[in-house]
Amino acid sequence: MTTVPTKDKASELGSELVKARLAACVNIIPAIESIYHWKGNIQKDNEVLLLIKTTKDLFSALKEKILGLHPYEVPEIISVDVSDVFDKYGDWVVKLRP
Repeated sequence: MTTVPTKDKASELGSELVKARLAACVNIIPAIESIYHWKGNIQKDNEVLLLIKTTKDLFSALKEKILGLHPYEVPEIISVDVSDVFDKYGDWVVKLRP
């Protein structure tokens, strides 16, 4: 997962990840509100969440691609280890690897 400031940036980043075959699918969830500490202050911002579907072996390359395109100084890049997935969906994600 990662968050970005705008839907346009989310669409751009998601498209780049899918084109590079680092993600099988990217879901864009608009209009989330984030409250966080940053540089000694509490911030409140609207953001867009990207749920990025990939495989564990592609995570490092995916992370590097996100870091190269992301507008934030310290982007959120989080991996969730999935222990159970519908077999056909998991097969589809794996087949899309480069």
